[in-house]
Amino acid sequence: MDADSKRGAAGAPQAGQPVVAEPQPLAGAGPQLAAPQPQGKASFMRRFWPGALLVVLLATLGFVGWQHERIGDWLATRGYTAPASIVTLANDDGMTAYAKRLFYVNKPAIETKDSFNRHCSNGFDQVTVLGCFAGNRQGIYIYDVTDARLTGIQQVTAAHEMLHQAYDRLDAKTRASINSQLQAYAKTITDPDLKAKIAAYQKTEPHDVVNEMHSVFGTEVDSLPPGLEAYYKRYFASRAKITAYHDAYQAAFNERTKQLADYDAQIATLKKQIEDGRASIQSQEKSLQAQRAQMDQLLSANHASEYNALVPGFNAQVDAYKQTITSTNNLIDKYNNLIDARNQLAVQEQQLESAIDSHASSAPSQ
Repeated sequence: MDADSKRGAAGAPQAGQPVVAEPQPLAGAGPQLAAPQPQGKASFMRRFWPGALLVVLLATLGFVGWQHERIGDWLATRGYTAPASIVTLANDDGMTAYAKRLFYVNKPAIETKDSFNRHCSNGFDQVTVLGCFAGNRQGIYIYDVTDARLTGIQQVTAAHEMLHQAYDRLDAKTRASINSQLQAYAKTITDPDLKAKIAAYQKTEPHDVVNEMHSVFGTEVDSLPPGLEAYYKRYFASRAKITAYHDAYQAAFNERTKQLADYDAQIATLKKQIEDGRASIQSQEKSLQAQRAQMDQLLSANHASEYNALVPGFNAQVDAYKQTITSTNNLIDKYNNLIDARNQLAVQEQQLESAIDSHASSAPSQ
């Protein structure tokens, strides 16, 4: 049975079936389609914004990683203005813009004894502490040395401590290269004071000796190998300015130390001469006493001619005796004058030592 037989003839419903009107298409109406959605900028962004955001995020993280120290420095110095005294030290040292940033990021402070001793401890007698670096952006402290004879010591200390921060910032490759050059130069040192300083650091800071070399050589050695000279140009426009400060205040110590050594040598020589003079005087006294006793015996025995024969020789010995006394007394006067000069100079040296010792109670007076 085909389909038409089931429904009955077209348009004529079978008996007992409900009548259902067939829908009629509207005249002129075509097929009905869904309205198209707009395909524009919003759709593009929905498809690509996650990737773009990831690229931006990675780029930002990369930039922060690359510039993290600079960003950290900027954050650390927000609202900070370096005091005039600190600016003066940086300018006196001829610090480059980069070196000033390393210096200022630690908010340096020039401190008197009590404050300085709280920040900078020294448990060793071999090294006098004039400054300290507390760590990356953690602070630089400089002892307030006011003795005019030591002008320049604060400038050298400021540069020394800034170089500790600089060393802390070196990447592994650069640090290995600089360490090698510093150690190679250290083997060539002949200056006894510099050798003694490095030896002291080997005892007090055995794990940071090269770090100390980095600061000491950069501020105290007049001439370094070309590679190191080129390296320090990143921190100083003219490193010679700092070493000149060092040489000037160090001369205040060296000249007095040398003069004290000269005084001590002269005093030792005079002391020996005085001892010899006194021994000669005692010997001559005994000789004169013996001759005088002999002459007295001759005179008592009425041996006038024999007595008279001995008089010229006796008188000559008396004159020699008096001369020995006079020359010995002159030596004693010279000795005493040298002792006074030596003691005055020793007081000056003690004053200088006290001026750089934050633990000294007071400087000795002259």
